[in-house]
Amino acid sequence: MAVFLTAEWRKLIMAQYEVSPTILAPYLPNGLELDLFQSRCYVSLVGFLFDRVRLKGLPIPFHTRFEEINLRFYVTRTEPDGTRKRGVVFISELVPRYAIAFVAKHIYEEPYAAIPTRHSFEAKPTTLNVSYAWKLGARWHSIAVEANPTPQPIALGSEEDFITDHFWGYTKRADDSTSAYEVQHPRWQTYAIKNHAIDADFASLYGPSFAHLNHATPNSILLAEGSPVSVLSGFRL
Repeated sequence: MAVFLTAEWRKLIMAQYEVSPTILAPYLPNGLELDLFQSRCYVSLVGFLFDRVRLKGLPIPFHTRFEEINLRFYVTRTEPDGTRKRGVVFISELVPRYAIAFVAKHIYEEPYAAIPTRHSFEAKPTTLNVSYAWKLGARWHSIAVEANPTPQPIALGSEEDFITDHFWGYTKRADDSTSAYEVQHPRWQTYAIKNHAIDADFASLYGPSFAHLNHATPNSILLAEGSPVSVLSGFRL
């Protein structure tokens, strides 16, 4: 497949919450199964910086650097030859650029919306502070971490490895078909988390099925440095 988009994904905060698989059933595209980590079904609240964006090699003016906040879950697909592909499905993707949200939603049927967002990176000798905020209606929501400033490799077989080792995106289309695209990037490194703060109304953001997460503590939270990425052109299964 040809490369559709290149970019850098940087400073990814990823907070994992265990949920009942039944909550995700309406969002699960055909031909996929939920991918569990040690029998736990996760959704992840993710904030990161989308940087140096190019579509088919060309930068789009005023659309090369912006935040994205998404809610996603983890899936797997078994190909006819037995190959197992691990991927993610997005419940929501929020960006501040209306053109990107419009194209992604109306052409590719991705669950994008455009709202105000902001971020902050603060590096000190002993601490790295990263935060993302997004505004829906009159309310700002946020996710922030304080971390050790030295990144470390991700241990094979760890929960961090599971969360970051999904290289396919799958989309449930309006006609009940499923589309897929591959994301390519090297293995990431992560920063050890010292503290975190999440202030988000899951019910207003993602619907009443996720309201119980308003008062839940994440099962885990990580900060990945990220890397350059390539998103290949998608196709229908």
